[in-house]
Amino acid sequence: ISTTNARRQAAEAEPEVRPLRGRLEDFIVGPSSQMAYEAALQVLRAPGTTYNPLFVHGGCGVGKTHLLQGVCNALAEQQPQSRWMYVSGEEFTNDYIHAIRTAQLDKFRARYRNLDVLAIDDVHFLANKKATQEEFLHTFNAIDVSGKQIIMASDAHPKLIGQFSEALVSRFMAGMVVCIEPPTFPTRCEILQRRAVKMNRIIPREVIEYIAQSVTGSV
Repeated sequence: ISTTNARRQAAEAEPEVRPLRGRLEDFIVGPSSQMAYEAALQVLRAPGTTYNPLFVHGGCGVGKTHLLQGVCNALAEQQPQSRWMYVSGEEFTNDYIHAIRTAQLDKFRARYRNLDVLAIDDVHFLANKKATQEEFLHTFNAIDVSGKQIIMASDAHPKLIGQFSEALVSRFMAGMVVCIEPPTFPTRCEILQRRAVKMNRIIPREVIEYIAQSVTGSV
């Protein structure tokens, strides 16, 4: 292979850097999310060391996506030379299927396996997809053996997802598995108050508390 072609293929394998909404400085930490937040900070300080992989699970709307995106955004700012990618389980699956159909598996693998940090949201989407799971297992192993970081988020604990290979569940459990519970009442009030400030609105305290009492699940 020529040097020119090698450089072109390396450039094509570069992960696409997209702006992400979630930022760590906007993440409201409460008793239900403290452990997950601290684990995310540790990953940011030293990717691929203490908590690898980091598996965050919890119900819909508790902040899992925010946390994963926050780590990626912070990496982009604090370690601009790092190679990271944030994708959903569905995007990973679609990319893999497209790579097979277009005979571009080498390009797909170069893109996903040569990362410093791979963040996979909604990893439970891979359930019951044996071929995709096998490819993800190889991707996981390639990143892990290089001492790089993997972060995942799911609606359920790895052992409770179902229709996942034992090998993948074992890999998920080998690192840090942490749950984010629905926010407590004081945390919900703080989220609303912080949101009001960001929108440049003055909301009476009784209104904040009424909303926080009425909406107890999804942030």
